[in-house]
Amino acid sequence: MKLLICIVQDSDAVPLMEDLVENQFRVTRLSSTGGFLKSGNTTLFLGVEEEEVQEALGIIRRNCSRRKAIAPVMSPQLDPSVYSSIPVEIEVGGATVFQIDIDAMFRI
Repeated sequence: MKLLICIVQDSDAVPLMEDLVENQFRVTRLSSTGGFLKSGNTTLFLGVEEEEVQEALGIIRRNCSRRKAIAPVMSPQLDPSVYSSIPVEIEVGGATVFQIDIDAMFRI
């Protein structure tokens, strides 16, 4: 048995969860906040059998694509009264997935 901990952007969470449930995966959602952009993230927990890991990862890949976005970044070298922020193109989206071996899972 494996525990997949999947961190995705909030905008990817609902379609991903719908796809996982449609494919018979049980998923638990936990709201979280990212560190770099301080943007909303969602952490999903999936308990899956070892032979289901690749199928679950495929669903995650299908729903969590990387894309370009413009984000304001404060520059410490500039006077804040002149420039409030500098727009920078960054890559967002995708997923960070941790796979953990578990001995047992109980549904009570």
